[in-house]
Amino acid sequence: MMSSSMNSTPGEVHHVVALEQFAPDAAVELAAAADKSGFAGTVVADRFQPWLPSQGNASFAWAVLGAIGQQTTGMVTASAVPGYRMHPAAVAQASATLATLYPNRHRLILSAGDAIDEHIVGQYWPEASERAARLFDAAEVIRKLFAASAKGNDTRHSGPHFRLESSRLWTMPTSPPLMQVWAGGPMTARRAGRTLDGMVVQAGPAERMAALLNAFREGRREAGRSTESAQTVVHAQLSWAPTDDEAMTQALRDWPMAGLRFPRGDIRSPFDVDQLARSVTADDIRARIPVSSDPEVHRAYLQSFFDLASTPSICTTLGRAHRANGSRLPAVRFSRNW
Repeated sequence: MMSSSMNSTPGEVHHVVALEQFAPDAAVELAAAADKSGFAGTVVADRFQPWLPSQGNASFAWAVLGAIGQQTTGMVTASAVPGYRMHPAAVAQASATLATLYPNRHRLILSAGDAIDEHIVGQYWPEASERAARLFDAAEVIRKLFAASAKGNDTRHSGPHFRLESSRLWTMPTSPPLMQVWAGGPMTARRAGRTLDGMVVQAGPAERMAALLNAFREGRREAGRSTESAQTVVHAQLSWAPTDDEAMTQALRDWPMAGLRFPRGDIRSPFDVDQLARSVTADDIRARIPVSSDPEVHRAYLQSFFDLASTPSICTTLGRAHRANGSRLPAVRFSRNW
């Protein structure tokens, strides 16, 4: 796994702790090891089920993040899905509580979600366009609560998908947490630029990522917002292990979803994912992510995103090799070319 010694926002690398793969105590232990290795922070996604039955875990992200914050010194970032299992107001309350516990150390990432986690409450699972609309309506609820509560005021909301009666967050830090959104296409990126603090994009071809970054900046300019203060984040997956063969074995075993050739947002069961993932080959994995025992391969991969002026970069390993090796994460350095 990669690490960075830089503590300023540009050039940061944050470690994603996959709660699908680790029990809560092991997740906290891994986050603490990554913190000591020089990572700028920990990212945890709010999941209800693992992607694969063999992953074996899916603990409550907000509780785990609270424990991680006690054992680390860097950022504690939650990736949450508002509006299905949790009303946006409940997500806002959880985020504000973390931000109060850990001043200037918490960020909130919002996602449109996946059926595997969100269908369990029995609601209709909408098409992708409606999920995006719900995401931004939920973000507006959270934004209003953050802004009003920081000033000691009540707020309300009546949108196309969510309502909020007159209320406030009674536990609220002076400065609201930064709020970012996952952007899968130019329209979402542009809308994020208009209304939110930043966006997160999945690592991919340079041309696609540049288009998303440009759309995000255009949205900020359209809304009269500065592009300098915007937070653009890359979620980059990689597989590191002591040998190349081990790195590939763990990628195929622990995270074959990286090699799937179609979206998985509508799949509802880990057992269905498991069946579909059996068709994934080593070539499928290599075509999408770096798989290597050489830290330089991964350093160059992450550096390419910094060269796109994406700051900071979120990174995750695939598998458990870094923990099995005593949480010794190879340290590398990054340069900033913008």
